[in-house]
Amino acid sequence: MTLTELRYIIALAQESHFGRAAERCFVSQPTLSIAVKKLEDELGVALFERSKNALQMTPVGERVVEQAQRVLEEAQSIKELAKAGQDQLKTPLRLGAIYTIGPYLFPHLIPRLRELAPEMPLYLEENLTEVLRGKLRRGELDVIVIALPFEEPDVLVRSLYDESFVLLLPPGHPWRERSAVQASEIHNTRLLMLGEGHCFRDQVLEACPSVGKAPDSEALVTEGSSLETIRHMVASGLGASVVPFSAATGVSGTDLVQVKPFSAPSPMRTLALAWRASFPRPKAIDIVTDSIRSCSTVADNQAGAVQIEDSTRARDMPVESRDIAG
Repeated sequence: MTLTELRYIIALAQESHFGRAAERCFVSQPTLSIAVKKLEDELGVALFERSKNALQMTPVGERVVEQAQRVLEEAQSIKELAKAGQDQLKTPLRLGAIYTIGPYLFPHLIPRLRELAPEMPLYLEENLTEVLRGKLRRGELDVIVIALPFEEPDVLVRSLYDESFVLLLPPGHPWRERSAVQASEIHNTRLLMLGEGHCFRDQVLEACPSVGKAPDSEALVTEGSSLETIRHMVASGLGASVVPFSAATGVSGTDLVQVKPFSAPSPMRTLALAWRASFPRPKAIDIVTDSIRSCSTVADNQAGAVQIEDSTRARDMPVESRDIAG
């Protein structure tokens, strides 16, 4: 039994197709098939049920593949331990973030990390929470930035900061003259939201349950593929939208889109880091934590949260006076 054979059965279990699994492992299909059959003969059990039109794991195969994944993670940990023994901040770090965080965090985070860890290159990925979760478990990513709640066995989670939600209003919207909007009333306007699978969509529906329960909510909600796409649709006059504060700041231009705070208590989310408990580079995790907490997007959010809370008293510049380009 070899680590290569374990990689083959994991790939085959995930792809359910010999050709695709072989392509993923950069080997020929006969090579992969022979290796899988050799492992089955060595173990004395069938790991996969094969037919002309389908390939699926046997019950014992599911347990073997699950254990094989853990073995590969531990093997990777050995390599990481050896690298970490040299310098934890000199080898690449694979960092993932959900779509509603990455575009607004990375531009601030990269310069900060370059200052604190100039010899630690970053591999960056944006994806859905569930995709990032799987890649973290498989060792394809080292650390991910997600929104709480997030639970996964053998994974550590560290809270970073809270981020308020704000409302984007299109030109001519009657709420543009108001100082703040109640979360409970946004079902009364045409609302643009992210599609299924985005955790931010679920967070908005949880914070504003009237959106999903209103009788005509189906007609009021239109789906967008990204926050930036939604922002442009708001600018075009298609409807309003709820976005995290970081997605509504740092954009200069016309007054096509207006940022409006919610009345207290403002809906918000908690952002966090998650990494495998076995990950052998704690200094890298600490440096990423410090960098995120100190970079400007977090400071902007905290300042914006204060302005949102005090907007009715007009302390400092009100959030609703900030305009962003469409």
